Amino acid sequence: MTDKTIGNAFLQSALADQAAFMSLPQFLQWMEEKKQATCHRITPIAFADMKQWHFHPQTGNLEHQTGKFFSIEGVHIRTNWDTVKEWSQPIINQPEIGFLGIIAKSFGGVLHFLMQAKIEPGNINGVQLSPTLQATRSNYTQVHQGNAPHYLEYFMGRVPGVKVLLDQLQSEQGARFFRKRNRNIIVEVAGDIPVLEDFCWLTLAQIKQLLSFDNVVNMDTRTVISGITFRNGNGLVVPGNSGRPEVFGLSMLASELDEEHALHTIEEVISWITRHKSLAELEVERVPLSRVQHWVRDSHAIYHEDHKYFSVIAVQVEIGNREVRNWTQPLVQSAQEGIMGFIVKNINGVYHFLVQAKMEAGNLDIIELAPTVQCLTGNYRKGLNEYEVPFLDYFLHPEQHQTQVLLSTMQSEEGGRFYREQNRNMIVEVGEAFSPEVPEKYIWMTLHQIKTFIRFNNYLNIQARSLLSAIRFVS
Repeated sequence: MTDKTIGNAFLQSALADQAAFMSLPQFLQWMEEKKQATCHRITPIAFADMKQWHFHPQTGNLEHQTGKFFSIEGVHIRTNWDTVKEWSQPIINQPEIGFLGIIAKSFGGVLHFLMQAKIEPGNINGVQLSPTLQATRSNYTQVHQGNAPHYLEYFMGRVPGVKVLLDQLQSEQGARFFRKRNRNIIVEVAGDIPVLEDFCWLTLAQIKQLLSFDNVVNMDTRTVISGITFRNGNGLVVPGNSGRPEVFGLSMLASELDEEHALHTIEEVISWITRHKSLAELEVERVPLSRVQHWVRDSHAIYHEDHKYFSVIAVQVEIGNREVRNWTQPLVQSAQEGIMGFIVKNINGVYHFLVQAKMEAGNLDIIELAPTVQCLTGNYRKGLNEYEVPFLDYFLHPEQHQTQVLLSTMQSEEGGRFYREQNRNMIVEVGEAFSPEVPEKYIWMTLHQIKTFIRFNNYLNIQARSLLSAIRFVS
């Protein structure tokens, strides 16, 4: 299959709000039944009550006794970026590259995606919609001595006739993980495939419609589908941005497909990124957790002395339908909900997104492309901010700026590492009065340009990808 053929197949699925198997109301009922049927209990506990986890006697790092899964370590940062030049913090070190994989199959000429109703210990509402396969290397090599994840063989080259439609290495949260990446992959099967308990088929349009609900689609699903690029191989007539809500989706599709009306060329965007990466300095020194300054450890948590940012806690996990049904582990707990938002503007008749060059401690390549705003709003609302966040007020008070809110939902962070963390995901449209001239760390890009970069490793951060995944073309 060519890129154009694959892109067209994805587009047809993104426009197919009627699926071969279940409607959206039927899915929501099915999901609720899964929540009720699966026994799960997550209980915060003292660090001393964790099994197979310990604080290393020399470094103070929080580690698993196998040396696998992940650890909580320390980093000390020095940079010339922004106003905060130096700090220390705990960070998750998980050097393994895991699988985030979705199986696709064509039914009636429309690609459907095999999705899983899965509970993670940190999920806000228990069950969320997950990829077909969601597994770290420690999981699928069965370090936990449990069963191998379902459908693993389809992603390991063990099943003949499987076609790869998407295969990318993408970063995780740079402020919380040390240079962490996962393999985002979509494969297509042609033959019969068993649909196991807790799995179902949905079109891409249905998945995107579910992103209009709070905390239904998990972060791992969002990052996989965000990497999909679309091609119009059937001559679909796509209007420009008319400003009417009923054609908002098609206006976004026009920005996805347009190759001619971008404010900046791809070469200019590459030069902008390269310039920032060349001038930015990021010195990351891994240090023992016991030496991290301004952070406190007691019997139940590791936290900042001012109770800002996040803490590390321990939990006892009981989930009835997992490969291992009982275990303990650390989780990261945010101090408050965050806000992630893109400003969009009609430029040259096409939606452009205001993209930020952002540095975070755990970034593999210093700078990643981020939403216009990415912050923990609680710090700013309480006057505890260390630096000003440009454009934040357009999201906190859109009515004062004559700004149209196109998307506003609460979306969870990944529940395997984060405890009940959610962020408000927003896209807002500004009008003619908003100047196209922007600060040097920002640039206007069409959706087509953004998707050009998303195909390559370590360009778009996970917060930007989460927002992009929610853009849909049908109401």
